Amino acid sequence: MSFKKVDLSFQSCKSEYQVSDVVLFSAPLDSTTSYRPGTRFAGNAIRVESIGIEWYSPYMEMDLKDYDTIDIGDLELPMGDVKKALDIIYNTAKQIVSDNKMPMMVGGEHLVTLSVVKALHEKYKDLRIIHLDAHTDLRDEFLGRELSHATVLRRCHDILGDNKIFQFGIRSGDRHEFEWAKKHTHLRKFDFEGIEDIVDSIKDHPVYITIDLDVLDPSVFPGTGTPEPGGVTYKELIGAISAFTKLNNVVGADIVELAPMLDASNVSTIVAAKTLRELILLLHKQKKSE
Repeated sequence: MSFKKVDLSFQSCKSEYQVSDVVLFSAPLDSTTSYRPGTRFAGNAIRVESIGIEWYSPYMEMDLKDYDTIDIGDLELPMGDVKKALDIIYNTAKQIVSDNKMPMMVGGEHLVTLSVVKALHEKYKDLRIIHLDAHTDLRDEFLGRELSHATVLRRCHDILGDNKIFQFGIRSGDRHEFEWAKKHTHLRKFDFEGIEDIVDSIKDHPVYITIDLDVLDPSVFPGTGTPEPGGVTYKELIGAISAFTKLNNVVGADIVELAPMLDASNVSTIVAAKTLRELILLLHKQKKSE
């Protein structure tokens, strides 16, 4: 499998694959969305709007132009065939990881995370997940499906096991999910309090970061399929990403659940683009410190 940069790329992410430490790709899967669809369009919407985002991050004090990143664009996923789509995402992530590079994925619905976690776990058996989200995503099945954006963290638990998933910002889910989480994950309701302590406790383990952007309050981020009032501010999200710089082994990341057409102002897409910049730089910071 060979990867090539795309003409429409995210900001300055135009390096060749061979020299790139971070590989950006988007997974336009939107097959199990249970409320308002549209996440399949997120990747290219972010690329278009990234023209308005500075390459330099005053938060990280780093500049994307100083680092080699390739954007390989949208994966070609079959419409309606969830398992085959997940296999394509998995094979892409596996190749990236095998080449000692770091995957940076843009969803798509949250189910896409499962494929990257599966690929990373094959290399990093002691993998941890930090999960920022409005929703628990811990159902064992949803609407008769075991593979759903509402079950994705439960399926990740099937791979990782107990007490390796750390959830923050959660404010919506079935009662059984919250009860199940008490025994099997670390779940912080409503906010990010305690995230620094968790970072300190797992800092030497390989860590995957998955950010469902609906963790943000809808006043900040309305362009998502299942908005949940009572979310965090963007400043709080940036604070969490800043805390992640204290991790010693971040091995990949994703942002998911932007549905750009649900916010005609495009502000949600711009918020996603800025978040993506910070995560790409976070991954480069990890490579720089190796």
